Amino acid sequence: MKASDLFVQCLESEGVTHIFGIPGEENLDFLESLSRSSIELVLTRHEQAAGFMAATVGRLTGKVGVALSTLGPGATNLMTAAAYAQLGGMPMLMITGQKPIKTSKQAMFQIIDVVDMMRPVTKWTRQIISGETLPARVREAFRLAAEERPGATHLELPEDIAAEEVGGAPIPPSSVRRPVVEDKSVDAALELLRAARAPLIVIGAGANRKLTATQLLEFVEKQGIPFITTQMGKGVIDERHPRFLGNAALSSGDFVHAALSHADLILNVGHDIVEKPPFFMERHHRRTVIHIDFSSAEVDALYFPQVEMVGDVAHSIWRLNGALERSSEWNFDPMFRARGAMLEEQYAAIESDAFPVIPQRLVADVRRAMPDDGIIALDNGIYKLWFARNYAAHGPNTVLLDNALATMGAGLPSAMAAKMVHPKRRVMAICGDGGFMMNSQELETATRLGLDLVVLILNDGALGMIKWKQEDMGFRDYGLDYGNPSFPKYAESYGAQGHRLSATDQLVPLLERCFEEGGVHLVDVPVDYSRNDELLHREIPRLSGAFVA
Repeated sequence: MKASDLFVQCLESEGVTHIFGIPGEENLDFLESLSRSSIELVLTRHEQAAGFMAATVGRLTGKVGVALSTLGPGATNLMTAAAYAQLGGMPMLMITGQKPIKTSKQAMFQIIDVVDMMRPVTKWTRQIISGETLPARVREAFRLAAEERPGATHLELPEDIAAEEVGGAPIPPSSVRRPVVEDKSVDAALELLRAARAPLIVIGAGANRKLTATQLLEFVEKQGIPFITTQMGKGVIDERHPRFLGNAALSSGDFVHAALSHADLILNVGHDIVEKPPFFMERHHRRTVIHIDFSSAEVDALYFPQVEMVGDVAHSIWRLNGALERSSEWNFDPMFRARGAMLEEQYAAIESDAFPVIPQRLVADVRRAMPDDGIIALDNGIYKLWFARNYAAHGPNTVLLDNALATMGAGLPSAMAAKMVHPKRRVMAICGDGGFMMNSQELETATRLGLDLVVLILNDGALGMIKWKQEDMGFRDYGLDYGNPSFPKYAESYGAQGHRLSATDQLVPLLERCFEEGGVHLVDVPVDYSRNDELLHREIPRLSGAFVA
């Protein structure tokens, strides 16, 4: 059989059901082998979107998503998605083609060193130089992509290697149990918890990856310790829980930081310093931090935990919960006063009928339209802060946002992949007009696939996040405004349904109708960000400052 046939057999052995990408002439042997397999090729309109979709499959399933491109420009187009998966802890394998490596009549046409290019943004990258090595290379790529900390891997399949006649068979995936925390670390953490007066749990992205929700919820219920979440830790525990204190959407100056200022011990669960820090450590501060994660802490000037519990996170929490009893000495009253003030602040604006829509009302209306298991996939922009802060996630991985690479253009492809993974759940892409236009061509892919999907475009005709930063720095308004197409007509040109909001109270009924009708719907929502700087940089810090320890 051809090496490309063996490659595809290896992918089937790994449980791959979809490959996202754009083939080129260097992939034709692989494409022919794929056509006879159980794996479905999802042809996208840009390799970057294919990578975002593959990474999101990895994020939601824990299994390795697969993206495909040709050599040269196809491979360079995957680079942003590679960094997205690598920084976000999403298991993904990229397969790229290459010219023949034994003999070639095209000199250096389109050839760049893709393997070396991929090295800084992947866990592992290799060129296949013999078809006989494919089973070992594929197995290693999948193993490394999926094991903690997950990320991107890459294999380059040259055209002549793909056509080789080979023997062999796939190497079956092995069953691996993650290591568990050692007893001494558990004892050290228990000693700190028993001596603490106001412990607090911070839930990060790593807790969402491996679905530690059950053990964390049991821990919170038994011990009564309150918790906050990072942006990528949203939903591990239902954020309607009475012990939830808020989300660290901002780096400082919010009610959640006021509550955190009263903590003398922090259990940092699944934290990764690739996310913006939910709190800052200082050497002279009385606060102690216990790092609970699959791997040891990456220390920097703002994060140097005194105790580390390294091993399977759910098991570590289970060990603590089994040996600990709720302390009568713990006092969380100041934290909950900050929480009460936060809820008052959030509720104050959600009934505003002002149009264009203000962010707080927008977030509240999206929450009203989404069921408990509904998934929102956010692109990157200023609205991401409002959704992270104000949108209560009801379950794990129901809020897909990127606070690692924080790239624009990922919202629509991520939502498409989420809908493919969870076809019976409501899925909504929420994009700024800037981020949406970076991969808007994937509307055609979504309609071709027959997805039921709502795409919300938050339209301010500018790069709103950068405008907010520009205003905060005292600079004049310059260089960040642009024009947009008619989004409803644009959607219709791809075979989707297009809508434009003309009054704030239309949004919830319109979203309900879109979901009930099925198909791809784009909703153009004019938004008003004019108070962002005042609210996020002055008013909220002022209000929350009254509750700081």
